[in-house]
Amino acid sequence: MRSKIKFAVVVFPGSNCDRDAFNAVERIMEQEARFVWHKDTDLGDPDVVILPGGFSYGDYLRCGAIARFSPVMKEVVRFANHGGVVLGICNGFQILTEAGLLPGALLRNESLRFVCMDTFVRVERSDTIFTESCKPGEVLKIPVAHGDGNYYTDEEGLKRLEDNGQILFRYCSAQGKIIAEANPNGSVASIAGIVNTAGNVMGLMPHPERAVDPVLGRIDGRKIFGSLIHSLVRKDNESFSVHS
Repeated sequence: MRSKIKFAVVVFPGSNCDRDAFNAVERIMEQEARFVWHKDTDLGDPDVVILPGGFSYGDYLRCGAIARFSPVMKEVVRFANHGGVVLGICNGFQILTEAGLLPGALLRNESLRFVCMDTFVRVERSDTIFTESCKPGEVLKIPVAHGDGNYYTDEEGLKRLEDNGQILFRYCSAQGKIIAEANPNGSVASIAGIVNTAGNVMGLMPHPERAVDPVLGRIDGRKIFGSLIHSLVRKDNESFSVHS
């Protein structure tokens, strides 16, 4: 039986939210966490890998495009393809699309300006490991900080996301309405976060790690980390009970 989850936070040259993610899971959520350098070829034995926000490799060429070829990403892809849980936040989301672990692409913000602000996102599904502590339609207040957060996929790709239930979060008003004014970057269908078809890889543009500490005045990000922790602990303990 266990009560804690092991997180691996990948650090790329240019990552600037790695410490935030580490503190969120270790200090606030009281789990185990360790950093993994981009040149490492061994993730260790994590339950969850976090690709944090920032400007990996200076965002040269295209956001996430160079990070996708870093040595550690071979292991992240292998980990994900074998059912390991991966959470990509902001730049991490961009890296996941470049690596082919999530569909679509993140383009320049529609305004062509960097945005840094609180946003509201609506939970579209609560039956995933990333959202089980939420309710369908619940509105979370989580900040964004990006210049390339405009999620894009073509009509066919959007239909697949909709049909497969892969859209987990959409930008919305404080009342939960999907309106253009609440979309900070122009993302198609107001998409803020998606999951792969297997349900073990999620990309999210808002920063839940910046919404876990009451000192900062927002704690809704805890629901995302809490969902992961509770889901994985429960599954592990259920497996232990079956085999004991």
